[in-house]
Parts: sequence; C-alpha cells; structure tokens
Amino acid sequence: MISAEFVHLCIIFARSSAWSISPTLSNFSQHSTLSHDTTTSASSLGSVHAVPDFEASFYYLGISPDSPTLLYRTGHDKHPFFKPKEFEAYRMKSVRGVYGHPLNAVWKTVGPLVRDLLKTQRIRYTSIDVARFITYGDKEEEIPGPVVIWVGVYPGSTTADTAHDSSKDILTLLKGYDIEDVEVEWRESIYRSAGGSALLCSFDNLNTVDICGPITAALGVPIATSDRPDAQGTVGFYFHEGGNSDKVMGVTCHHVLFETTHLKNDPYEFKGADAPRKYVRLFGLRRFQKFLDSIEVRIGKHKTTVKYYEGTIKKLQKMSEDQAKKLQENQRLLVDTNKAIEDLERLHTKVETEWGVTDCCNIGHICYSPAVSYNTGEEGYTEDWGTFECYEGSFKDAFMGNVVDLGAF
Repeated sequence: MISAEFVHLCIIFARSSAWSISPTLSNFSQHSTLSHDTTTSASSLGSVHAVPDFEASFYYLGISPDSPTLLYRTGHDKHPFFKPKEFEAYRMKSVRGVYGHPLNAVWKTVGPLVRDLLKTQRIRYTSIDVARFITYGDKEEEIPGPVVIWVGVYPGSTTADTAHDSSKDILTLLKGYDIEDVEVEWRESIYRSAGGSALLCSFDNLNTVDICGPITAALGVPIATSDRPDAQGTVGFYFHEGGNSDKVMGVTCHHVLFETTHLKNDPYEFKGADAPRKYVRLFGLRRFQKFLDSIEVRIGKHKTTVKYYEGTIKKLQKMSEDQAKKLQENQRLLVDTNKAIEDLERLHTKVETEWGVTDCCNIGHICYSPAVSYNTGEEGYTEDWGTFECYEGSFKDAFMGNVVDLGAF
C-alpha cells in the first residue's frame, strides 16, 4: 500500500531533481606537468588530423567499462591531452549532461541540422549527443571540460580527415546561432538501444484488450530488475521529473528493485551517464510465462467455442427457414471467434518474439531508491520506494499518464 506520506516524499524528490548536475566551463590546460603523446594512429597514417594512438585509446578512459576510441576532436590546442609520466596515474573521465548553456535553448533546431549535415556528407553516424566530460585530478577534484557535440560513427567507416572537414561545418553552423564555445568530438561506436519494444495502448484491440494489460502503459505493469529477474512487483504511479526535463519517472517499492533483508538494506543513486545502469524490465521470468500461458488458455477456449458454433450451424442448416436468423447469428459469432483467435495468436507471437529476449524487456533504469526505513514520521509509516526513468521508446506512443486498465467491459 502506498501511503500519503510516501506520495508526498516522491513529489518532493521529483521537484528537487536531485541527480541533475550543472558543471561549469573550464579547460584541461592546467595539466601542464604531464607530457604530450605524439605517436601517430596506424589507422590514419599520413593524415595531419590523425589522433595519436595513446590519445585515441585513453582519451575517454573511465567513462564506461569499455571506453570508446577517439577518432578526432576539435580544440586540441585549447584543451590538450597529456600522457602521464613514469609513476603518474592515468587521468580518468566521466561524462555528464549539459545544463544552463545557450546550446540547450536551440538544440531542438540545431540537432536536426547537424544530423542532416552528416547525412548530406554520407557519414555513417550512430549517435549525436551533447555532453560535457569531467576529468578527475590528483586529489579527485572534478575538472570540467568544454561543452561537446559528441558524434559516434561506425568503426572503420570515417577518417580523421573527413571528421575534421565535417567538424568545421558543424562549428560554422553553431556560429550562426552565436555559439562559439563548443567543441566537436568523434568516437567509434555501435548503437544499441537499451529499451525494449513499445508498450501497447490500453484500447489497442477489443479481442485482446482484457488480456494484454501487462504490456500496456498503465498502472500496475508487472516489473522486475536485470539483477533479480525472479523478484517481481508492479509500477505504483508515474510522475514528470520537472524543471527543464521532460523525462517520465516510474515509482515502485525499494524491495522490488533491490534485495532487502534485516542484513541487507542499501540505498542506491544512479551516478550519471558513465555509471553502469541497473535496468527495470517488463515481467519477471515467472510472470512472463504466466502471461504467455494466459493467452494460450484464451486461444484454447475460443477454439472450443468455434467447434460449438460449427456444430450448431450444421444443425441449423438442416432445419426449417424460420431458423435463418439464428443461423446467421451463429455464423457471425463463428467469424468473430476465428478473428479473436487470429488476434490472440498474433499477440502471442509478438510477446514471445519482442519481449521474450531478456535485453528487449528493458523499459527503464533505476535512478534513486533510499533504503527501507520503518516507523517514519509521526504516523509511523514504512518508507519503501524507488524511482526509475521510463525509456521513451517503450512509453512514447502509449503513455496516457496515471491510468488504470480495466480491460473490456
């Protein structure tokens, strides 16, 4: 049961946007104690725009378990990359979002223009993002870099020369919007969506509406996590993150998201784009099989009904003409039932193929979940909740807010 105090706490949390970070501009030139690497990348031999091998391999060190390869970047004179000396530690990075920058206000216009520019130049891009990279100093101080338009391209598809020429065009485009403090960086990457298939609308099909509730964007959707696929729960309610964000967040219980016992009760907070995600999935393993079984049971009932209508029709065809209306009614019911079977079999195939693969079940990732606390507040409630970001690809077309799917009636 969700208490009034719990709802109030979640509203406060949503307003605070606790995980939003607004780094300030700086540069990496203060690392003057480090030596610069000048080894030429073998993939770009002969190019004056080639990134040195060491920089290509270690420039993004730390932003993910398998750091991407830097292909090319502008601003290397203003923001040089240095190779550590003998006993110096490698400089680690993390990637952050961009807040409070003029580019935010025009990105909805500029972003598509950058995309169209890359298409015109026949560049095989995989992603176009706006980011800011943080470098960690000797005492773990955070040194923010410039705002970056971060272009991902298929490995081996783009040369440093091509990236250089395209970057000049992108920077010229930005100058038209009075933005001159942004750099362009290119990495090799392969895009893979973290989200699963799109959820269905609550009123998608009258033949399946009262059975497809578990895959609709309504309250009570069955969920589990990637770490605990057999520990299942449901979505309590949704809310908007607020501020400048249009993200939709889901709320469920902490004990659904994480193992919670008298010995283990740990809080969790997503640390940013560079941190590994803990995914929220549609269905636990048992709930998924139960859903498939429910569709098969419904198909079986309809097939039994088909046999009844077929037998009734044969009998009515041998009777007098005064049974014509009854015959027509049974023929219509037979057609409708066969149509229902087709729709349910199509739904069964869709669920099995689109939601049956584990990675395709991701509908979001956990953002914040405090440890379970007891006797909270004057009323002594149990505080047991957590939030997760809902992926746009799963919710965009079907999401209607906090609604309950009552099925067909």
